Parts: sequence; structure tokens; C-alpha cells
Amino acid sequence: MSFDPAAATKAYIDGLGPEALAKAASYTVGSEWLSFWGVVVAGLVTLIFVRLRVLDRLDARLAKRGWAMRTFLLCAAFMLLSALVTLPWDIYTGWWRETAYGRTSQPLGDYLGQGAIGIAIAALFGGLFFLGIYALIRRAGKRWWIWSGGLAAFAISAMLLLSPIVIEPLFNDYKPVPAGPVRDALVVQAKDAGIEPDRIYMFDGSRQSNNFTANVSGIGHSARIAISDVAIKGASLDEVRAVTGHEIGHYVLGHIWIIVIVFSLLAILLFFLADRLFPRIARAFGSDAAIGDPRGFPVMMFILSLFAFLAQPVQNTLSRLDESSADAYSLKTVNLPDALASALVKTAEYRNPRPNAVEEFLFYSHPSVERRVRAGMDWKAAHPAGAATPAP
Repeated sequence: MSFDPAAATKAYIDGLGPEALAKAASYTVGSEWLSFWGVVVAGLVTLIFVRLRVLDRLDARLAKRGWAMRTFLLCAAFMLLSALVTLPWDIYTGWWRETAYGRTSQPLGDYLGQGAIGIAIAALFGGLFFLGIYALIRRAGKRWWIWSGGLAAFAISAMLLLSPIVIEPLFNDYKPVPAGPVRDALVVQAKDAGIEPDRIYMFDGSRQSNNFTANVSGIGHSARIAISDVAIKGASLDEVRAVTGHEIGHYVLGHIWIIVIVFSLLAILLFFLADRLFPRIARAFGSDAAIGDPRGFPVMMFILSLFAFLAQPVQNTLSRLDESSADAYSLKTVNLPDALASALVKTAEYRNPRPNAVEEFLFYSHPSVERRVRAGMDWKAAHPAGAATPAP
């Protein structure tokens, strides 16, 4: 009997069982609604800060400071204070709901402690970035938004460079994959792709999440591939090889640079729209600040939140293309379609594997698990078991 990719795909997805599929669908739809309500929360926070004139009062207290220091402090202060205002919302979305669905076992205290570190980092780097934006508004005139793309590219590249070295170790322990069959297999894969074997790590992702995950981060000498201990402990050797092949695909295919380019272009569009829409939106909130006045930073951040929500389909479409090409790289170089499929099914526990087309287009940063498994089964039908294709 000939192999049927459609039947094999259905068997993989149905193997989760109706209860797990219903739970995944409920979790996913709820997360999609939360992205909308997040914009509403951002609007309410902006309204509170504008009507209570929080930054106006802080600006008056900092009147004797230089412009740069005053601007940085206003931006950083808003990020810190708004995080405190939205703390109940963040606990609900990031911890309570995740715990209720079995997606995390992290104690609340640890969640809050790590959240405080994240807020401090966001305030520091966010304050510096927007200091640069306000400097562009002051210095570059009406076309300041054009230069924002270059600033965004620099900021993103700097964060990508520093993240594996400085930021990520604040949240997790990263160690080389222990000696044994798994490490031996991954060393071979890394060498075949031209990656130094010491750049493949295991991290204690179970501290924050029970999700089956792996990622590639960093650029240049800081680039590394990291696999969660959840994946290492809960996967077969072939599944780890297939997932690592996917992550190596991101690295070899240069997807990190695509991210830099795309987000830099989106930054230009964002700040162009901010330049045009800021006066109207500021008046709607009751603010008299001009776009170059850091007292209007809450309005600027609301525009950012709104744009990020509306731009999701564009960002997600590009991300899905990258994920599909990384899957194809794994299939081509490792040739373990069933292992990749079974690993992908593990991610269906927190991502509805069968969304409708509109839902997938709007909200999914990865192709649906069903679509990805079907691609693997189509590959299996066209490439019977045998030697993998050498890495390009």
C-alpha cells in the first residue's frame, strides 16, 4: 500500500485526543483575544497617565536637568510606573492563566522576581532607545522618521549581540549539552553546518515554561542554539536531531538578519504614522504635548502598542515563511520527517494545530502544526528513508 501523507498527518494530530485538542484550541483563542485586550489596557494606562499629568509633574521636578537626562528619565519612569499599574494584568496573562492551562510550574514569587529584572532592563534600554528617537525629532527635522530605521537596526543588532551574553543568563542557566549520544549527534550536525559545536546549549527552560521549545539567538560570535531541558528530557534522540536541524536552519539561512531588516522597515513605517497621527491621538487622550515633547511619551507608547497589534499579520506572515524554510532545511539535511512531526505535535499542546485560515494568517507566527506535519509527510512520500542531503 502506498504511503498517504494526508492520512499520516491526520493520525499524528488526532493522536493528541479530543480533550487535548479542545484544550489547545481554547488556550489559543484566549491568547488571541488577550492580544486585543492588551491594546485596550495600553489605552487605559495612557489615559490614566495623561489625565493625572504624571509625566508633566515629573518633568517640572526635573526642570534643572539637562535635556538628554530629563528625556531619558521621563521615558524610563513611564516604563517602570506603567509596569506597576499593569502588574495585575501581567500576573493574570503571564502567570495565572499559564498555570491554569498547565503551561508553567513557576512559583509566583519567582515569576515576579524575574519580571522585575525584565522591567528594569526594558526601562534602561527602552529609555536609551527613545532618547535616540527624541534626539532625531529635534535634530533631523520633518524627515526624522526616515532615520528611525537606522536607529532601530542598530538597537536590534545591539540587543541580539548582547542578549546571549548579558541578558539571557539573568533568567536561565545555559550549559553545554551533556556528553552522550545526544551531544555526539548534535556535534556532527553543527560541524556539517559550519557551526562550532560549543555553540549548542541546553537551558533550564522548565523554570518558566512546560513548553517544548528551542531557539537560536545572538549574532556573530555570540550566536548560539539553545534547547530547553523540557525538549531534551521529553524527546527521543531523533526528535532532538530534527528540532536542532530546524534551529540550525534559522542560523544557516540568515533569518536573524531578515528580522533586523524587517523590523527596521517597520520602525520607519511606525514612526511615519506616529508623526502624522500623534497630534490627533494626543488630543483624544487630553494631552497638549507635541510629538517631540517627552511628556507625550505615554501617547507614543500607545501608538506603538496599536501599531504592533495591527502589524501582526505582516510580521507573522514573514515569520511563517522563515519557520517553513527552517523545517525544510531540517528535512533536507537530517531527513527525519516522522521525528520532526512527532516533535511538532508536542507543541500542539499550547498552539491549536488546526486553526482556520483567517486565524492562522492573523495570529500565528508559525505555520499550524497540521500544515507543518503535512509538509513533513509530503517530504517523506517524496524521499524514502535514506541518507540525508548534505547541508548547502
